Amino acid sequence: MFYGAMKLSVGNGLKLAFRPWVEGLEHIPSEGPAILASNHLSFSDSFFLPAVLDRKVTFIAKAEYFTSPGVKGKLTAAFFKGVGQLPVDRSGGRGAGEAAIRSGLEVLERGELFGIYPEGTRSPDGRLYRGKPGGLARVALLSGAPVIPVAMIDTEKIQPPGKVVPKLMRPGIRIGAPLDFSRYQGMDNDRFIQRSVTDEVMYEIMRLSGQEYVDIYATAAKRQIAEAAKKQAEEEKAAKSRAGDGGRDDGPDSGDGPDERKKRAA
Repeated sequence: MFYGAMKLSVGNGLKLAFRPWVEGLEHIPSEGPAILASNHLSFSDSFFLPAVLDRKVTFIAKAEYFTSPGVKGKLTAAFFKGVGQLPVDRSGGRGAGEAAIRSGLEVLERGELFGIYPEGTRSPDGRLYRGKPGGLARVALLSGAPVIPVAMIDTEKIQPPGKVVPKLMRPGIRIGAPLDFSRYQGMDNDRFIQRSVTDEVMYEIMRLSGQEYVDIYATAAKRQIAEAAKKQAEEEKAAKSRAGDGGRDDGPDSGDGPDERKKRAA
């Protein structure tokens, strides 16, 4: 009931304000379980995709959205629950991954749609990064549900990092044909099979989105970008410091007065 109310208010508001275009809605089954595997460009991806679908989609969200204190924290938790997000503590390493898998399987066992971002985090630069094999592949192989590749397009341009007011523009959603991995049934713990399944899905997402593919994890790319930014900031600080010292003569005679310098010149 709450999901329906949020869909009417938030979902319809998004559609009216941003008018997202959609291709491939016919690939979403009218009933039964399915996994929607999408690229991840923006915080808003988890809102735009459900807004254009008739069926409920449940995504995984970090637990901090549900546990913040105070009135604002309670309102945030209610909002995320209302839009169909499940809390998962991502700080626990492997345990957190298992919790996400269990949550996904429970959603699919109810015959619902489960949304997942194989990259594991938002793209730092709009490119498509390597999919993490554990979550998506294991949920698909354990549940037997079809995997539907989804490409979010231009959502990162609506509200780039640091921008408070979103830009009114039309994002796109392109939905591909379902992928069947029943040929790998019973092989969910095989790491090579997990990688094969994940790569096949990522290839379809790349084809749908037109993004440049980068064969490293997005988390590693974010670390590289942060380290490069830190190094650049340090170099700029050092350059400014050198420029500030450039007008001073620190040579051995810098403390001599004009008379002493004249005597040496003579």
